Amino acid sequence: MHRTPRRPTGKGVRRTAAAAALAAAAATTLVGPAASPAGATPPGAKDVTAVLFEWRFADVAKACTDSLGPAGYGYVQVSPPQEHVQGSQWWTSYQPVSYKIAGRLGDRTAFKAMVDTCHAAGVKVVADSVINHMAGQDGSGVGTGGSAYSKYNYPGLYSGADMDDCRASISNYQDKANVQNCELVQLADLDTGEEYVRGRIAGYLNDLLSLGVDGLRIDAAKHMPAADLANIKSRLTNPNAYWKQEAIYGAGEAVSPTEYLGTGDVQEFRYARDLKRVFGSEKLAYLKNFGEAWGYMPGAQAGVFVDNHDTERGGDSLNYKDGARYTLASVFMLAWPYGSPDVHSGYEWTDKDAGPPNGGTVNACYTDGWKCQHAWREIASMVAFRNTAHGQGVVNWWDNGGNQIAFGRGDKAYVAINHEASALTRTFQTALPAGDYCDVQSGRTVTVNGSGQFTATLGADTALALHAGARTCTTPPPTADTGASFAVNATTSWGQDIYVSGDQSALGSWNPANARKLDPAAYPVWKLDLALPAGTVFAYKYVRKDAAGNVTWESGANRTATVPANGKVTLNDTWRN
Repeated sequence: MHRTPRRPTGKGVRRTAAAAALAAAAATTLVGPAASPAGATPPGAKDVTAVLFEWRFADVAKACTDSLGPAGYGYVQVSPPQEHVQGSQWWTSYQPVSYKIAGRLGDRTAFKAMVDTCHAAGVKVVADSVINHMAGQDGSGVGTGGSAYSKYNYPGLYSGADMDDCRASISNYQDKANVQNCELVQLADLDTGEEYVRGRIAGYLNDLLSLGVDGLRIDAAKHMPAADLANIKSRLTNPNAYWKQEAIYGAGEAVSPTEYLGTGDVQEFRYARDLKRVFGSEKLAYLKNFGEAWGYMPGAQAGVFVDNHDTERGGDSLNYKDGARYTLASVFMLAWPYGSPDVHSGYEWTDKDAGPPNGGTVNACYTDGWKCQHAWREIASMVAFRNTAHGQGVVNWWDNGGNQIAFGRGDKAYVAINHEASALTRTFQTALPAGDYCDVQSGRTVTVNGSGQFTATLGADTALALHAGARTCTTPPPTADTGASFAVNATTSWGQDIYVSGDQSALGSWNPANARKLDPAAYPVWKLDLALPAGTVFAYKYVRKDAAGNVTWESGANRTATVPANGKVTLNDTWRN
């Protein structure tokens, strides 16, 4: 969910006979008789989910058609659709007021249209579902759909009798009852052990399923007893809907994520934490047995990610500000056969509470602060790689003992990652059949010989990826055989972009109006590959432009470089203030 803890069970305040009767009626009319719990249907061959965090539903629909479907994403996860407290902060979406679909991201009509559009594009829909608690931090008010509420009183839905007895914040994660009965950051904690509450929650989830939703991400699952969630899930009209639970691992804590494996997938938070450490300060060579051998949950039921909306803000994981480390970790996740990956796609932030730009409207990727990680070439190209490699084990592992690794996925795919500061040139051994393949990371053709070998050069902090579904490159390669590969670490504010200008016509001849724009996909590192003749000696500097056309040159003397006789000169720079 958000800024820390969550909760589960408890008897709550005892109801009157009339209330008990109402609860039984609601349970029957909303969801039908309970059945035995059923495991969630696994994602299948297309198991990558794009998490479009705080995107309006209309823009999610467009993304399904324009990018997610064509890239091969199996699912898109949308932020909580239910009515919530008003406010600009992102976490208001996680404070429900009612179960009406009436949040800031769109109404019921927009939600249904989004689901239908995504299905037409071949993308299934997962709804982030907040069922552990109701709003309460700010006392009372009117929700985004017009519903009046106060803490412990949500007219027509819940009253104080439906809450757990503990009316204090969670204070001890070594005490299971405290974690599962008390309040997560002062939010009104639902008593999911009660029949009436279970019925109303199941009624909401069934409403989402009736609109075509294919899966449910259960927010704050750790704060509800596993038995309560199993009971709620057994009441669903489609008990085999994909079911992914947020249960954060904490060493020595009383609640273990493994408790929730009986109903479906569980998010493996240790995966993201360890990727941050390995890509940040350890060696990629350590990843040779990454997964269950590291003590993780079974891969067939693990939801994995490089970052999500909580961890990127809390510092538990890498995030878009980590540049190449973040990008390469995402490449590894999508290439490695453990778990079902989520690709987080959010927006720039400095204030950790800040809500989405334009209230969630995405006019275009890479504008207004929208990062669109799901569409970065390095990441998007790996979705088809993963789909092609589905069911194939790891073969032909190689590492240099440090931060250069390579491995195959059976005879279907092969990836190499160079997380060193210098280029890697090597003849790689694969199990791929002989022939031409497209390196989906760079757009260049790679030829595998009859022995399954190919020779290639990987620049610093780059990857190479081949798979049987991409035998020819359908788009022009980003560079010619000779030229310059620019990479500059430069932070910007919304509306600003980084360009490079220089003394060559290809660099705009020092005219900032003709400068070449760099790609922010690996922000804060901006990149550009530029074709220049072999032997060219050139001068250059970086330029910052904003939406109003204002130009700021970096300080210091002109930079200089020379294009080699073969290949390109690799320039790793830092913006000079």
